[in-house]
Amino acid sequence: MADHAFTADERRTVYRVISERRDMRRFCPDGHVPEEVLARLLRAAHAAPSVGLMQPWRFIRITDISLRRRIHAVVDAERMQTAAALGPREAEFLALKVEGIMECAELLVVALCEDRERHIFGRRTLPQMDLASVSCAIQNLWLAARSEGLGMGWVSLFDPRELAALLAMPPGAEPVAVLCLGPVPGFPERPALELDGWALARPLSEFVSENRWGTVEEVATGDQ
Repeated sequence: MADHAFTADERRTVYRVISERRDMRRFCPDGHVPEEVLARLLRAAHAAPSVGLMQPWRFIRITDISLRRRIHAVVDAERMQTAAALGPREAEFLALKVEGIMECAELLVVALCEDRERHIFGRRTLPQMDLASVSCAIQNLWLAARSEGLGMGWVSLFDPRELAALLAMPPGAEPVAVLCLGPVPGFPERPALELDGWALARPLSEFVSENRWGTVEEVATGDQ
């Protein structure tokens, strides 16, 4: 049988990129992403798997600084609403840096396409598979960015209807992510929300079971 595996060094690189990917909020001032690099990143995103090959992702590159400011205002309004909804953790949340919209070199908005309802293949009983497909595209872009030495942050604090109207999206289209992309001062060893004391990542052993829900201890996951 043919061995289709990559070399050991290549595999180590893939796993390293995955393990060192971070959700970035802090970017270098006056950062720049070369056009050819941005093109590579978007091609990586577009190579993602999608249910029924529907390719439901749409990417909008924001180059107008006034539009960037308006997007930031939409995000900041939702940041305040989220803080209020958190009750006793409101002040703690407001102290977090949750986006880098005005500092990042490139700003992208990712949306679900407007005609996805016609795609029945893979969505008849699981209609959310269009969102799963878009998420795969975003992850591809994220990992490719990390391999290029660039940071990326996924911002989800916004009212989808407001952002869709701001970007003149057609009926049925829905924004799912504001992506901040660009050079960063460094990549932390742990997720930022851990370093900020907001939450702790849980081990893989808590998320894997065999044959039925629960009893995660049945499966060896390699967690230490």
